Amino acid sequence: MAEEALKIRVTGRVQGVGFRWSTKAVADQLHIRGDVANQADGSVIIHAVADHAAMTAFAQTIKQGPNKFVQVSTYEATPLASTPKYDGFAVVG
Repeated sequence: MAEEALKIRVTGRVQGVGFRWSTKAVADQLHIRGDVANQADGSVIIHAVADHAAMTAFAQTIKQGPNKFVQVSTYEATPLASTPKYDGFAVVG
């Protein structure tokens, strides 16, 4: 089964509310590989690699907020030209 590789940028109330750690928990549950990091502009960037079904479930959860404190304003997913190699899902920044 072919894998998808996405760069996802999320804005809203996504810093200081446990977004990265709850995103990691969801990613681990769905066997998504990649990472998540806060950005200086207040957004969060996620790199995610998974099959289509897992990526669809992941996107739905992230868009609605992976925990009750998160409020996602924008969700922008961009396909990556190549598939990065990840050994799991990490919180990197």
